[in-house]
Amino acid sequence: MATILATGTTQTVFLGLAVVGGSILTIQTIMLLIGLDGDVDVDADAGDGLGFVSIRTLSSLLATFGLVGWWAMGEGYTVASAAGMGLAAGLVVMVLVAWLFSLQSKLHQDGTLNSAQAVGLTATVYLVVPGQGAGKGKITVNVQGRSHEFTATTQGDTIPTGQEVRIVRQITENTFEVEPI
Repeated sequence: MATILATGTTQTVFLGLAVVGGSILTIQTIMLLIGLDGDVDVDADAGDGLGFVSIRTLSSLLATFGLVGWWAMGEGYTVASAAGMGLAAGLVVMVLVAWLFSLQSKLHQDGTLNSAQAVGLTATVYLVVPGQGAGKGKITVNVQGRSHEFTATTQGDTIPTGQEVRIVRQITENTFEVEPI
């Protein structure tokens, strides 16, 4: 009777751990879906580590440990065997979750324009560029896969609207010197 009671109690503990871990994961998933990402990384790595110790990974470990331990106890394994299998499975899931979230974090892309990349590119005159640096016109150019408009000057003759030009150098962040092609 004592063995059955101990097995039942241990199985209840495993199930309780699975419920706690699963509840935390469910709450975090709901928060993620509504835009409240509430994960805290406690990873000591200053680089792009996998973030092994976080709420997500620990709750994944806890839920898996509890479920596998509960199953193993139901199959008649000893408490030590059930705990060992639960820990092994939990650690595998923990590493898998950390790896998946490290892949997700690499999907971020910075869309900031680096206007210096326009130097050397071909542009089209949008507004007449006055000759001999007498004034400023406008050009459009494709930089980083998007069309941008910049102010342009030229040291040569006046460049009419619609003519293609080569961007020679950057004068300011939004002003370039151009020459006809």
